Amino acid sequence: MKRKLRIISWIIALAFVVPGTWERPCGAADDAALLLRKADESRRALLGSSSKRKYRDSWLECINLYKKIYFQFSESNEAAWALYQSGRLFTGLYKYSGNSRDLDEACHIYKELIEKHPDHRLADDAQYLIGEIFYRHKKDPTQAYIEFLKVDIKYPSGDMRLRARKMLDELEVILSKKDLEMKPNQAGSSGFKPVAVKEIRHWSTPHYTRVVVDLENPVEYEHHLLKEDRDHKKPRRLYLDLKNAYVTSEIDSAIPIKDELLKGARAGQFTKDTVRVVLDMESVGDYKVFHLYDPFRIVADIRKLGNGGGEDEPRVVLKKRSVQRGVRKSKVPSNKLSLASQLGLSVNRIVIDPGHGGKDPGCHLGKGIREKDIVLNVAKMLARKIREEIGCEVFLTRDKDVYLSLEQRTAIANMHKADLFISLHVNAHSNARVWGLETYFLNMATDEEAVMVAARENATSQKNISDLKAIINGLMLNTKINESSRLAHRVQQGMVSSVESKYGKVNDLGVKQAPFYVLIGAEMPAILVETGFLSNRNERGRLLDTRYQDRMAQGICEGIGNYIESINQIYQGG
Repeated sequence: MKRKLRIISWIIALAFVVPGTWERPCGAADDAALLLRKADESRRALLGSSSKRKYRDSWLECINLYKKIYFQFSESNEAAWALYQSGRLFTGLYKYSGNSRDLDEACHIYKELIEKHPDHRLADDAQYLIGEIFYRHKKDPTQAYIEFLKVDIKYPSGDMRLRARKMLDELEVILSKKDLEMKPNQAGSSGFKPVAVKEIRHWSTPHYTRVVVDLENPVEYEHHLLKEDRDHKKPRRLYLDLKNAYVTSEIDSAIPIKDELLKGARAGQFTKDTVRVVLDMESVGDYKVFHLYDPFRIVADIRKLGNGGGEDEPRVVLKKRSVQRGVRKSKVPSNKLSLASQLGLSVNRIVIDPGHGGKDPGCHLGKGIREKDIVLNVAKMLARKIREEIGCEVFLTRDKDVYLSLEQRTAIANMHKADLFISLHVNAHSNARVWGLETYFLNMATDEEAVMVAARENATSQKNISDLKAIINGLMLNTKINESSRLAHRVQQGMVSSVESKYGKVNDLGVKQAPFYVLIGAEMPAILVETGFLSNRNERGRLLDTRYQDRMAQGICEGIGNYIESINQIYQGG
C-alpha cells in the first residue's frame, strides 16, 4: 500500500514539474522529459544559491541544459518549456551582468518560442515577457507598447491578455506626457546615438522598382534628383542623405539591379555622420519617397514615364488636395462620373493579398486557429471565382504559407500593374462580443476602433499611426481616395448581402478609412477587407467553416463585379 502511494506521489510531482509530459510513456518523449527534469533541478539549485548566481558560468551551464532539449526535441512540448526557461534565465543573468546582449538573447529565444510553438500556452507568456524587457530593462516604452499590444490582439483568449491591457493603459499615460520617439527632421541632432543602415532591399520590373532602406531607428533624411551629366557620362541619379547614420559591414555597398529603370543602388559614408544612398537611373518618369515605422525604413518608388507605356502615352494630371483626418464613411459615394469612368478605364488584372503568413500568423488562438490560414483559403476561393465569373487575370501575393513584408505586398501589386488591390484579413478585439464585417480604404482615421485595427495590421503603435498623417497627405490623390472608396462600398455590400442570404443576421460595420501600411504606395484602387472577428465565438465558428469562407469569397467577388460594371455602364452611357 505504501509503495502504491509513493508511486502516485511521484507521478503527481512529475506532472507539476513538466506539464503535459508525464502521460507520454516511452521513446523520445521520455528522453525529453528526463532532460527537462534535470534542467529544472539545475535551475532551482542556481536560483537557490546566492554564491552560484554571482558567476556567469553557472547561468550558462543551466541554460545549456535547456538548449540541448530544444535542439534535440524541437517540436516537443518540452522544447517550448526549455525555450521559456532559457529566456527567463538570460533575463535573470542580466541583473547580475548588466550586459544588454543577455536581454537581446532573451528576446530572441522568446521570439523563437512564439514562431515555432504559436499554439502553445506559453506563446502569450513569451510575448508578454518581451514587452516587460523593453519596459523594465531597456527603458523603451514605445517598443514595449507595441509588444504588449501584440499580446492583446494576437492572444485574445490567453491568460496574459488582462495583464497586457493593464500595461497598455499604463504606457498610454507615459507616452501622452513625453515625446519619446524621434520624429522625422529631428533626428541627427547632437546627443543621439548614430543609427545603423541595416539593409537595402528591392523588387523590380521594367516599369516599376521599389527600393527599401532598413534602419535601426528613425533618422532625418533628404532626397534629391540629379540630372543626367552627359559630359561625365553619369546617368540621372536619385540620392538620399540619411543624417546621424552609418553603414554597417553587413550590407553590400553596391547592389546591382540592372533593369530598364535602375542600374543599381549603392550606400556609402558620405560624411562622418551622413550616409548617402544613390540610385543610378536609366529611364525614369516619376518617383516618390516615404517612410514607415516598426522597424523604421525608407521606401523609394520609381516608375517609368507613362507607367511603362512609352513617352507618348497620355497622362492624367491631378491636383493634390489636403487630406482631412478621417472619419467613418457612412454614405455611399455620389453617382457622379468618377475619373475612372470618364477615362473609360477597365479592370483586367487584380492582385489579392492574403494577409500575414510564415512567421507572422496574424491573430490566432490555440488548436491551430490562425488568421494566415483562413485568409489564404478565402483568397484562393476568391481568385478562382474572379477568373470564372468576371474573367479578370488574378495574382496572389502569396499562394502558400510564406512571410511577406507589408511593403513587399504593395510592390507585387505595382509590379503586376494591377488595376485593383484587395488585401484580406481577419479581425480581433479584446471584447469577445464585438463582431461583424468591415472594409477599409487608405486615409487617416480618428475613430478609435479604426486606429486599433490599423495598429494591429501594421504591427505598430497608435503613436506611430498618428505620425502617418504627413505621409498620407503627401501621397494621396483625389482619384485614389474616391475610387478606393467606391470599390470598398461595393465589396462591403457584396459581402454583407452574400453572407446574409445564407447565414441570416450579419453585423454590417460599414466602410471605414485608416492608415494601413499595406495600402501605402499602391498605384491602383486598394482596399483592406476584414472578414470577421476571430475573437468572437460565433463568428469564429463561421470563419473556420469552408462553406462560410466560400460564401465570403462569393460576396467579395460580386462586389468587385459590381464595381467594374458600374464603371463600364457609366462610361457607355448606361
